[in-house]
Amino acid sequence: MIVLGIESTAHTIGMGISSNKNIIANENHMYKPKKEGLIPRKMADHHAEWFPLLFKRIMKNRNMEDVDAIAFSQGPGIGSPLSIGYFAARYLAIRYKKQVIGVNHPYAHLKIGEQSTGLRNPLVLYLSGGNSQILFEGKNGLQVVGETLDIGIGNLFDSFAREIKMKYAHGSALAELAEEGKYIKLPYNVKGMNFVFGGLLTKSIDMVKKGKRKQDVAFSLMETSFSMVCEALERALYLTKRKSILLCGGVAQNKRLQEMVSVMAEEAGVKFGVGPDEYNKDNGAMIAYTGELLYKYKKPVDFWKPLTDYRIEDMRKVLLKKRKG
Repeated sequence: MIVLGIESTAHTIGMGISSNKNIIANENHMYKPKKEGLIPRKMADHHAEWFPLLFKRIMKNRNMEDVDAIAFSQGPGIGSPLSIGYFAARYLAIRYKKQVIGVNHPYAHLKIGEQSTGLRNPLVLYLSGGNSQILFEGKNGLQVVGETLDIGIGNLFDSFAREIKMKYAHGSALAELAEEGKYIKLPYNVKGMNFVFGGLLTKSIDMVKKGKRKQDVAFSLMETSFSMVCEALERALYLTKRKSILLCGGVAQNKRLQEMVSVMAEEAGVKFGVGPDEYNKDNGAMIAYTGELLYKYKKPVDFWKPLTDYRIEDMRKVLLKKRKG
């Protein structure tokens, strides 16, 4: 079976191909604003411009007649860019008479993470721009046992980077700045297995305004937020009694975070896995792969529309509806 996947939940437009549960193509392009935040309309314009270019690249020496289905990131995400992927999938489906599969974005991160690490039924730490969750897939379906109560950790980093006037306000650039810093005490707010980042952001911005070195505050911001999620993760690990931990999502590319979670897992006597950066950043391949896994399920009632607030727990409705035959 061959599935073409389209990703467009936020700053990245991506296309990938999965064949018999193997990734055979992956093309992506990221919208990178300078000195401003992620403006939905501009992201949508970027995706609309790059969609035909990526489609041409990924279908080079391939035929749409060989593709069995089109998968698209149905949500959660930002409305304007999300709609570009939806309309692109619908266009291809109508033109080439293909089945369409809606894919929950966090679920795709989880599944491509399992595929690339070989872990089965892990406790998952999923950290990205808009989402920060601790979850697992059990007998009762997908369960979120801990999450941010305000903003995602990636949003925390991007917002701080914008406030200190970084040319490229993104977590990856902030991580480079943090390498030159030293620790300063910042607010630490964990509530059971949940965490809150708003106060940490406000205090960090205030400290820069009062003259603290940007490098020191950036280092402390990352070190503190990573420690918070690790505390919540450790608590969730002993509660769920999972034998492995999977780290996934855009922020999972951070090497310091990987080190901290790896040490925690080793001390707890459980396995640790993190997929390649190619699959942790937003990408079309994970949508294609997960779409292939979901092909055996019936489509939900709201299949033909993007869902900006598509919670991963809502995947239960999809996974309970297996396709007949």
